[in-house]
Order: sequence, then structure tokens, then C-alpha cells
Amino acid sequence: MPIDFSGNKQGVNVAEAGHAGRGLSHNSPQAEPHGSLLDSIERPSQLGSMSEAQLQQLAGEVRQRIIDVVSRNGGHLAPSLGVVELTLALLSTFNIEKDKLVWDVGHQAYAHKLLTGRAHQFDTLRTFGGISGFPRMAESPYDHFGVGHSSTSISAALGMALARDLSGLKHHVLAVIGDGSLTAGEAFEGLNLAGHMGRRLIVVLNDNEMSISPNVGALSLFLSRTMSRRWVRQARKEVLNFLRSIPRIGQKLALYALRGEGSFKSFFTPGMLFEAFRFNYIGPVDGHDLTSLRRHLQMAAAVEDGPVLLHVRTQKGKGYAPAEKNPTLYHGVGLFTPETGEPVPSTAKVPSFTGIFSKTLIELAEKDKRIIAITAAMPEGTGTDSFRERFPDRFVDVGICEQHAVTFAAGLASQGYRPALAIYSTFLQRSYDQVVHDVCIQNLPVTLCVDRAGLVGEDGATHHGAFDIAYLRHIPQISLLAPRDEDMLRHCLFTSLNHDGPCALRYPRGAGFGVPLDGLPRLLTPGRGEVLQDGEGIAIIAAGSRAHPALEAAAQVEEALGFRPLVFDPIWLKPLPQEQLATIANRFDRILFVEEGVLAGGFASAVLEFYVDKGLMRGQRIKRLGLPDSFVEHGSQLRLRELVGLRTKNIAQAIIDLAKQK
Repeated sequence: MPIDFSGNKQGVNVAEAGHAGRGLSHNSPQAEPHGSLLDSIERPSQLGSMSEAQLQQLAGEVRQRIIDVVSRNGGHLAPSLGVVELTLALLSTFNIEKDKLVWDVGHQAYAHKLLTGRAHQFDTLRTFGGISGFPRMAESPYDHFGVGHSSTSISAALGMALARDLSGLKHHVLAVIGDGSLTAGEAFEGLNLAGHMGRRLIVVLNDNEMSISPNVGALSLFLSRTMSRRWVRQARKEVLNFLRSIPRIGQKLALYALRGEGSFKSFFTPGMLFEAFRFNYIGPVDGHDLTSLRRHLQMAAAVEDGPVLLHVRTQKGKGYAPAEKNPTLYHGVGLFTPETGEPVPSTAKVPSFTGIFSKTLIELAEKDKRIIAITAAMPEGTGTDSFRERFPDRFVDVGICEQHAVTFAAGLASQGYRPALAIYSTFLQRSYDQVVHDVCIQNLPVTLCVDRAGLVGEDGATHHGAFDIAYLRHIPQISLLAPRDEDMLRHCLFTSLNHDGPCALRYPRGAGFGVPLDGLPRLLTPGRGEVLQDGEGIAIIAAGSRAHPALEAAAQVEEALGFRPLVFDPIWLKPLPQEQLATIANRFDRILFVEEGVLAGGFASAVLEFYVDKGLMRGQRIKRLGLPDSFVEHGSQLRLRELVGLRTKNIAQAIIDLAKQK
């Protein structure tokens, strides 16, 4: 049954809830620390003995540290600022030496990192060798589950709750999930099973009416309904006072009204939804009121008869005016001036791949009314926000629902439209079955615009687009293109949208190579690449964005060793440019492959399979450069490419090493 705003529920004594909850921290007097409170925090258990005044001071210090570091390192600013009080309430109420806390996505976990022994390392956030921008089990014993993609927290926490019960333990398990993440199917699958199993589990819904961009869908509108508006609270108070003033029966009438409030309230709050999942529902609660948060968390901890959902309302970017004003811009932000919020001017003098994609898609849609743009909660990140402004009726943001996005696109394609689904490589992984089952088996003309293919930089292993070549190329019917630069991206996009079947094009994060845009977009011949530079001795086959560094490396080798390697851009990773690849195999005894994807099952593997099947292997010396069979850490794109051997100097050294082989 729902718990009302006053904190009363049959069988729960709020005053005793802190002692009734298993594993809770208990308050005790402690001397006021000198200087920075934040720098004195070595263990989260220290928070349980702090006064409310100390916690409020600590909240301000945490916010300031987050703003300072993110302004220098970049990162997820608005989400973490919005949950400072919630984080303090969680860590001061529960004992996470024993209790388990799972953050969804991890965009909002900076305060958690600061308060769990990492304040002195926080300056290294998202830098090479520093702490991660997301919770990682290998980084801290207080990161109870590694995250990076959305909507996983409830499922993971439920697994932990079952493990606890099977082991005969008594600690609490909590999942913190945002309202944007709650739109995804996995979150509902977790809710459904949790309600069915009936195990003790606390789900904290962080409702800020935002995901990355403003939330879409009926669920978001439903969650935004509230009984906590001032006029409602005042009316409630006046009605109860009036009822109590009635002689002899007033107290009974007020009690009946309070009992009926739960069912009445369910028509106006999301309690109705979560009660249907067999969750005890508490809320909504002001997510920036520490006293109220701690009291309601204690109530949640005291619930013994199944899972409980605490609905918390927060403001993204809280405490920093620029982020409060524009939380979308400050969701994931680059370097900025903390005093003003103004971004540090970019040194890039050429447009990004994403920017060229955005502009080209609009130009093509001006002439072809069949083109529909789709994204999954990432219009700004994928550049489709400009398409939305120009063609609002032909743009759809499906929310954090990648599986739905692919099948939705398939439905459009089945009716004669040409959907362009703009999605990050790492998120496309979540819809693999739909790509196979709903798009490729039916041979539908869906274009997968795979942004952030390759190493993305500071977001690290959960966000690198390492696997898309390997997980797409083996699917029948699909075509796969890898444009080497911003001009070729235009031609690849035009070709994909006019291809009668599934097609994917992968392009990297960041600036292009400054090449001029060559006229209008043109159709590319399937299975036909381009020789960028003829040569002798060694052939370099460089896929996608590694073609330009390969050309630069070949020039360095020519100057150093006096011979000119051939450089070939396949453009098509599927179907392979077989005729040209066969010619290279017959002409050259030394071949170097370069790609920014995993070597296991990647482009070079595809070519070598072709060579073996066609009997073209005759003892050539072959070397492959690509991503290793391990997860690449976080750091700048340049640093990571150097680490894995994909920068110009690495390619040049590989050519020299190959030339010296006997």
C-alpha cells in the first residue's frame, strides 16, 4: 500500500525506522572537522555521524569540487550536481560497508566517488590512468556494480538481493535509477520480476524530468504528475484542520481521510503504476531536502514485506546556474570557465563527422520526403537536433529504447520510407537481435548511422565503439561502409539511404580531416574501394578514419626508406571490394591492415577469410593493426590511439617493421 506524505504507514513507526532498518548507520556526536569537510572524508561511514549543518556544508563543497574538476576535464556535470543531497542522504543513512548500492548509468555518480575515499584522486577524473567517469568494481570496493549504459540497475540489484537471501544475510540492496532510464525495457523487466519475487529491495527513482535530452513518452508525463505542489499541500492541511475541529467525531474523520488519501493519491501520482508492479510506493519527495530524504530512506529501509520504490524529485544541474538553465548542454560537457559557464573555445578548425552527417542528412531530406530521422534520447549527441528543427514531423526521439528504435525503423521501412537511425556504436549493441530479426532477415532499407565508431576517449570502455564491424559484418543482407573523411561520409550517407536493403555506415567521434567537400553527394558502387596512392613493396589497406593517418605514415616511410607503399581505402567493409583485394594479394608480398575496431572478427579478418577461401594466400607477410582483445581504458583519443598503435607514427613503424621482415 502507498505510504502517505506524513510518513505514516500501518506497522511502521517512523521514529524507530532508523533502528528497524538492517545495516543502517546510527548517528552519534562528532567534533566539527577543521578546514574542508570533503578532504576529511576517508570512508563513507563518517557521514552517518555528521550533523545536518555539516552535511549541508559538505553538499556545497561537493558541488564546488565537481564544477571545478569537470570544467578542466569535461564530464557529466548536470546529472551529478542534481543528486548531491540524494548521495549524501544515501551514504549517511545506509552502511555501504555492508549494504549494496547500484547506480544506473553512472552519469550521476561523481558525488558518490568524492564521498567514498576518492576526493584526493578526483582531479584525475576521466584522464588517462585516473579514475573513471563511471562506477567500476575494480576501482573501489564502494562501487558495487560497474555501469555505463542505462537501465541495468534494477536487474543487477535484484540479483544481489537474491544472492543475499540465499546466503542468509540481512543487508539492504538499493538501485538508483533516473526517470529517463526507466523508459527502457530492461528496467520494466527488472521491476516485473522484483515484484513477482517479492524480495526486499529498495529502488530510488531519481525523477528530474530529463534523461539526456528532455524525456519523451507517456511514462515521463505520468511521472511528472505530483501531489506535492504548494496549493495541494495547503489545501490538505486546511481540510485536516477543519475535520479535526468538528466536536466529538473530528479526530475519527481526519483519520478516515488520511486512510483514504492513499487510494485518492494513486490517481494523481505514479504510485498507481508501481503498486501494479507490487512495489510499496513512497513519494514524491523533495530530492534536495536532506532531512526529508533521510527520513524517507529510513522508512524505505523499514519496509519488510517486499520491494519498495522511493520517488525522489530533483533538479538537474542544481546549485550551478548555467547548468540549471540548460541541463541538456551541461549533461556531458567539455572544458568550460566555471565562473561564467562559457565553454572554452575549441581549437578545431574543421567540422566534426557528426556535424557533416547532420548537415548532409538535412540536405538529402529536402529532396527526399521518404527520409525519417530517428534517435534514442541523443538528438544533440548525434546531430539530429538540427533535423528536428527543420523537419519536426519527420523526426522521432524514441527515448532510451534502442531495441524499439530499430524495430520502429523497420516498420517505417516496410511502408516505403527510408529511416536513418542515428545511434552510437556502443548503444547499437543493445539492439543486436532487432538488427538481425526485424531488419536484415526481412531485407528492409534501414540505414544505421553508427556514430562514435572507434575510440571515443574519456568515457572509456563502456562507450568505445570497438565492436560494430565484428558484430555487423557477419549478418546476411547488411552492407557496411566506413567513410575515411567528412567528404566520403556525405557520399556514404547518400548511398545508404538509396540502397535497397539494410545498410550501416560507421564514423568516428571528433573533427574531420579538413578535406574539401566535393560537389553534391554521389552514389558509390557497391564493393568498390579507392586506391589513394599507388606504390610498391608494401600495401596498406586502411579502413575508415585510419586511411588518412596511413597516407601520412606512407609519406614518412617514403622519405625515410625511399620506397612508396600503396594505400588502399576499401570504403565498403561489406560487400568487400573483392576484385581489388585480389589484385593486391597477387601484387604484394607484404600487406598491412589498419582499422579502428577489434581485430577479432574485424575487417582484416574478413579479408583474410576471403584470401583463404579464394586460394590467394601464398606466404605473404601480413600485419594487422587494430584494437586489442581487451577493453581499452579511458583517456584522450590521441593518447589511446597511441596506446593501441593507431596513430601515424605507429603505422609508420609497423610499415618499417614489415619491410624488414625476411
